[in-house]
Amino acid sequence: MADLVVKAAVKEYFDDQNVASDFYDALNEEVEELLVEAAQRATDNNRKTVQPKDL
Repeated sequence: MADLVVKAAVKEYFDDQNVASDFYDALNEEVEELLVEAAQRATDNNRKTVQPKDL
């Protein structure tokens, strides 16, 4: 899957801290898992629209 995380935004968020290069891959995997689960919940509830409550 494509990168879901914007590295520059993450780096900016951690303002005074360094970010390990493999952190972005791990974060991207976590976000992807959240999205898959949210999509499944919407499907399970007979919806095509993913909503905040699906998170």
